[in-house]
Amino acid sequence: MSDATQASPDTDRLVPVTVLTGFLGAGKTTLLNHILTAEHGRKYAVVVNEFGELGVDNDLVVDADEEVFEMNNGCICCTVRGDLIRILGNLMKRRGKFDGIIVETTGLADPAPVAQTFFVDEDVRGKTRLDAVVTVVDAYNVLQTLNESPEAVNQIAFADVIILNKTDLVDEVALATIESRIRAINGVARLHRAQRGDVPLSDVLDQGGFDLQRALQQAPRFLEESEHHHEEDVTSMSFVVEEPLDGAKFQAWIGALLQEKGADILRAKGILNYAGESQRFAFQAVHMMADGGFIGPWKKGEKPESRLVFIGRNLNRPQLRRGFESCRAK
Repeated sequence: MSDATQASPDTDRLVPVTVLTGFLGAGKTTLLNHILTAEHGRKYAVVVNEFGELGVDNDLVVDADEEVFEMNNGCICCTVRGDLIRILGNLMKRRGKFDGIIVETTGLADPAPVAQTFFVDEDVRGKTRLDAVVTVVDAYNVLQTLNESPEAVNQIAFADVIILNKTDLVDEVALATIESRIRAINGVARLHRAQRGDVPLSDVLDQGGFDLQRALQQAPRFLEESEHHHEEDVTSMSFVVEEPLDGAKFQAWIGALLQEKGADILRAKGILNYAGESQRFAFQAVHMMADGGFIGPWKKGEKPESRLVFIGRNLNRPQLRRGFESCRAK
């Protein structure tokens, strides 16, 4: 676990990166083409990853002015993270030619290792910021897919934004069932319905999903405590501690927890109230890798309290609650 005691770099100078994921056939390339052809006045560098030796996604992406890089020598989440780091490094040499980067993963990818790239590589971390993981979901096939494919569950669990696509192919009753199933897996992501990937770009870009200060501005209740219990393989759990925390105790507890249970913890994020500190501390983790920093004072009228969210498998609610509460300052 990194020593998350220093404030994050000035995010305004960092290039925003959107990771676009979703199961096979969900409509990722359709959404990507929508982004690239929309009138938004911005230029994006695009990294397209396809599983297999012969790549075709590059040919499916519209002929736009954007830079398109294809990585087809393996799944981005397991064999080509080095390639992603190399491409990002090369892109940064031409920083003035684009406003942001979009990484489209293969339909079989786990987005977690992609996000981890922005934690572990200092050069990437110093020049880019992960804006959000956007997951496209096929409304027509999602219920069957979730029952058969753990990759699809991971993609939903890890999302900051979920685009429920192909909603014209199912009725309102089915959509309610689908959204309930999605919420059982990830109760904090922003969810938008779409047809043929046609969504306002404000629903996809500049989300601040990995910038908790901005995320709280857009969805101030997303870290509120939740008492919902689900039978799903992947669940989200939220906790609140009203008393100030001992920063050293929290770092020790969360570090040990991630070392022991990190494989099952897809995402963790929170806003913490450390004893003796006037600023809020933003914390987040991807599996065993964690980061954080102070993000400014509590807003006027805002109650200083600590809120923590876990999304993952085999989560033990009483154990997590006891551990979090044990970090109170004495």
